[in-house]
Amino acid sequence: MDATEWDMRYAQSELVWGAPPNSTVVEHVYGLERVTPLVPDTPDGEPPALPRALDLACGEGRNALWLATHGWQVHAVDYSQVGIDKGRTIASRLSRSVRHRINWQCADVTDLDAAGITGPYELVLMVFLHLPAEQRRPLVRRLADLLVPEGTLLILGHDTTNLTEGFGGPKDPSVLFTPDDIIADLGPDPHRIRVRVADRIYRPTEERDAIDALVIATKPPADPPAVESETPIEQPRET
Repeated sequence: MDATEWDMRYAQSELVWGAPPNSTVVEHVYGLERVTPLVPDTPDGEPPALPRALDLACGEGRNALWLATHGWQVHAVDYSQVGIDKGRTIASRLSRSVRHRINWQCADVTDLDAAGITGPYELVLMVFLHLPAEQRRPLVRRLADLLVPEGTLLILGHDTTNLTEGFGGPKDPSVLFTPDDIIADLGPDPHRIRVRVADRIYRPTEERDAIDALVIATKPPADPPAVESETPIEQPRET
C-alpha cells in the first residue's frame, strides 16, 4: 500500500470524499449503538461507557466523525498521515465531548498486530479498502476476531462488476471483490461469524450508478455458562 500516493491525493483537495458519511454505512449502522450489548475487555472488567468502533482505512474520517456524533467511541486508522490530520482538523471544530471520542492513528491497516489494534469492538468498518485477495483474506478474518459477541462487521467496497458495468473505483480487477468473495474470506463456521447481509448496492454518481459489494456479519452471542442442576440425582437403590 502506497501511503505517499494517498498523502498526495488527500493534499490536493479540501475533502476527497466529501464531509457526509457514506449513506450505506448510515443506513445499516444508525441506531446500532442503542441495541448492541456492551462487553468488558476482560471477563472480570467493567463494560465500556460507550460502544466501541474501529474505522479501518478511515481516510479523512467522514464515517468516524459521524459515528462519534452518534455515541460511539471510535478508533480511526489510516495509513495516510495527511488523511488523519485532516480528520483531526475537522474534529477540532466539534464539541469537546465528541472530538474526545475519536482516537486517530496513522498505521499500516494490513498489519493490525503491529499497529497495536487488538479490540474488542462492538462495530468494525472496512469501507473502500481494496487489497489483493491474499492480503484481504487474513485481514477480514482478523477483523471478525476483534468483535465482541453480537458485534457487527460491515465491509463495503467496489464490486468486481463495477469495473465493466459501473463507474469509478479502482481499475485493477485484482483488488475488487464480490459479496461471495467476502463470505469465503470469513469462512464457513457459523459459530465464529454469521453473515446477515450479502448484496450488491447500486450507488448514484455524477455519471451512472457505481456498483458496491456489501457484507454485514455478526459474531454469535457468547454461550451462557452452564448452570448446575440444584435437584439431586437420585441414586439407584440396592436390592
